[in-house]
Amino acid sequence: MNYNNKTFRPISNSENGETSADTLFVYRQEGNLLTSDYAGGEIRKGHLIGLVDAEGNIEMRYHQVNLKGELMTGICQSTPEVLPNGKLRLHEVWQWTSGDRSAGQSVLEEV
Repeated sequence: MNYNNKTFRPISNSENGETSADTLFVYRQEGNLLTSDYAGGEIRKGHLIGLVDAEGNIEMRYHQVNLKGELMTGICQSTPEVLPNGKLRLHEVWQWTSGDRSAGQSVLEEV
């Protein structure tokens, strides 16, 4: 699976998360190396880096600066689902590695 030049937007997130429908992720992929710049909603600027396995699962790390001026970091496992229209939905399980270190789940859909 290749995520290069795909754009995603969250459709759901745990209450302790900072992304929302106003956050836009633009993915880039070279080989199994995935990166993304993202911003919007409560996030001024964010970046993620990850590895994509043969099934399209992503293991990633992220860091972002929110509108409060806080630097937040975390880890995430993302599992893809191909929708009937051919677009991708990403089911994510994540945990903050900063702040309260709480965990959550989110779902992103390809725009």
